[in-house]
Amino acid sequence: MDRFENMRTFIRVVEAGSISGAADRLGVAKSAVSRRLKELEAHLGVELFHRTTRRMNLTDTGRAFYHQSVRILEDVLEAELATSQAHGTLSGSLKIALPSTFGIMHMGPAINEFLREHPQIEFDLDFNDREVDLMQEGFDLAIRIAKLPDSSLIARRLAPVQTVICASPSYIEQMGAPQTPDELVAHRCLVYSLLSDYEYWYVTDSKGKEFRTKIQPYLKASTGEFLRDAAVEGMGIIMVPSFIAYQEIESGALVKLLNDYIPAKIEAYAIYPQTRHLSQRVRAFVDFLVNRFAGTPYWDLCLNDNQREEKGY
Repeated sequence: MDRFENMRTFIRVVEAGSISGAADRLGVAKSAVSRRLKELEAHLGVELFHRTTRRMNLTDTGRAFYHQSVRILEDVLEAELATSQAHGTLSGSLKIALPSTFGIMHMGPAINEFLREHPQIEFDLDFNDREVDLMQEGFDLAIRIAKLPDSSLIARRLAPVQTVICASPSYIEQMGAPQTPDELVAHRCLVYSLLSDYEYWYVTDSKGKEFRTKIQPYLKASTGEFLRDAAVEGMGIIMVPSFIAYQEIESGALVKLLNDYIPAKIEAYAIYPQTRHLSQRVRAFVDFLVNRFAGTPYWDLCLNDNQREEKGY
């Protein structure tokens, strides 16, 4: 049994939606396609398809195996290219899950720069704040901004992400500025609804004491950009990552509050499965991101005037 040939045949059946369609694409008889599928399922000991008279639909196991097979065969092709080409030119696809706001605001320029250096890479980008299953959905890696729980995934730190509490000058003039975390309960707070505990804001004072403050959500939204814009319009106080609001803080459209307290810090990571061979293109892209975001992120320079002077901004 030729495992690679059977995997290629399986992929063609998935893409064509039928054995006859796959046979046409491969230029072989339908009986050969059927035989290869049976060999593959017998070898794996599972059913890869729900078979009907009109179409073949993947089982859950088949769907996961399809994504893994595509990646494996692409890695084999990449290894062959790297061996046959003097400089190991990067090629193939990279399927990446990115948080929507950070992805659009800050990953876009990085990806464009990487593409200029490696024009044979094909990116497939999913901008979404949901937590994807990398293996099941066939992602090479994901960019996540969070405190990561223990898992089987490998995480490489890209950049620190500071959180800021801020409001517009018009809101402060009308409602006043809170001086302590406890005073937030009397204010209109605009909250990110995808957090499991969005009704609580966490800050730490200069002595390291943590405050868990219950707030009264005035407006909830699943995107930080909307909350930022609402805060600029004077609708309330926000607590968001600095990469969302740094331009508004620089311009004065938003003013930092509770400066004697530090909101909880999080990190930006590149995440990928440890159970899968890390392809050359994934490794190169992650190394590129680590180098690009090294040091103090440009979106945090507005939080420290001394850093801005040192950097020449």
